[in-house]
Amino acid sequence: MQYVVVDYLWYRRKVEGADADSSGFDVIDEWGRMVPDPDRWPSSRDGNGFTEVAKKVHDMGLKFGIHVMRGISTQAVNANTLILDTKTGEAFEEGRKKWTAQDIGIKERPCSWMPHGFMSVNTTARAGAAFLTSLYTQYAEWGVDFVKHDCVFGGDLDIDEISVVLKQLDHPILYSLSPGTRATPAMAKDVSGLVNMYRITGDDWDSWENLVSHFDVSRDFAAANMIGATGLKGKSWPDLDMLPLGWLTDPESNEGPHRTTNLTPDEQKSQVTLWSMAKSPLMFGGDVRNLDNATYALITNEIVLEINSFSSNNMEACFPYVTNGARSWIATGRDGEVYLAFFNVNTDQTEITAMTSDMAKVLPGKNLSSCMCHELWSGRDCGVLKQSLSKAVASHGCELFIMFCS
Repeated sequence: MQYVVVDYLWYRRKVEGADADSSGFDVIDEWGRMVPDPDRWPSSRDGNGFTEVAKKVHDMGLKFGIHVMRGISTQAVNANTLILDTKTGEAFEEGRKKWTAQDIGIKERPCSWMPHGFMSVNTTARAGAAFLTSLYTQYAEWGVDFVKHDCVFGGDLDIDEISVVLKQLDHPILYSLSPGTRATPAMAKDVSGLVNMYRITGDDWDSWENLVSHFDVSRDFAAANMIGATGLKGKSWPDLDMLPLGWLTDPESNEGPHRTTNLTPDEQKSQVTLWSMAKSPLMFGGDVRNLDNATYALITNEIVLEINSFSSNNMEACFPYVTNGARSWIATGRDGEVYLAFFNVNTDQTEITAMTSDMAKVLPGKNLSSCMCHELWSGRDCGVLKQSLSKAVASHGCELFIMFCS
């Protein structure tokens, strides 16, 4: 585990009438910036924000993140708050005028799924840029290491100003975009250099229908060479969304009732395997306070994490014998090993076969004439492969092979 992220609405008061799209229940400072609800985050009082929470997380050897919404809150616009100029510590002035939230909020561009809560900011105005600078400077001062920026990618792409701000901060912040429901590789090429990760699907929950929808999109982004492309101060990664494993709630039921994931054990292995082979950021969506042994073993598997962190040449491999509801991914490891994953999206057990000659075609320069093979999930030794690898894969299941070839 590296990052602990507070999900959205940390600034909204938990009172009657407040919901995901209500207006007038947010806690904002004099500059129109969201601050934690002090009734739920007592350490945030007296202007401390998330400083104490971030320090506590850092003391655990972890990094701290928050979910934020696009632009500026409707509440700040209605209150017509002043805008902080971080260079002077005073209200932003230009043309003998003190600029306010109403000067920069674009009411015609609200968040589509939270229209009463947030709207876009006019970043062509210096006052709009000043507001975003004050916002992300405050996050850095709190000790925030990760920002998930929602209601942006797939709809509103005005993110370049934020990327500029983040480049100038002394405190590094990993920058993530969401929700990705209409994301395409072409769109990703426009933004990948400005961010570190970006969602390429809608919200992922614990159903097979949700899971299987990720195969085509992950294939397309891999084929477009977007995995590990140049990003903000480093690289960027297509994000397949959270892993809905372990102890969960239903969507929009943040406080329960809780239940175990609806995914079967085979489906859970398929999800973790696809996410690792596609090098998606691994974000655990369950309750870490109630973590069963099977889920813990799944999300801490050393081979899975090795593939996710250090593999290369990751792609869906369209082998001639992988058809009729079967999918296959291939990648190479940093020590020369080859990773091969078979997925069965059918409702019945399916035989899946890959020829070593076909594998060699997608991994030019690799000698696959003789490979020692091991299957991760079963722990089974496959012996020496000469010409092909074939396995009957359970419905909705997967096989993940590690091959050392000479």
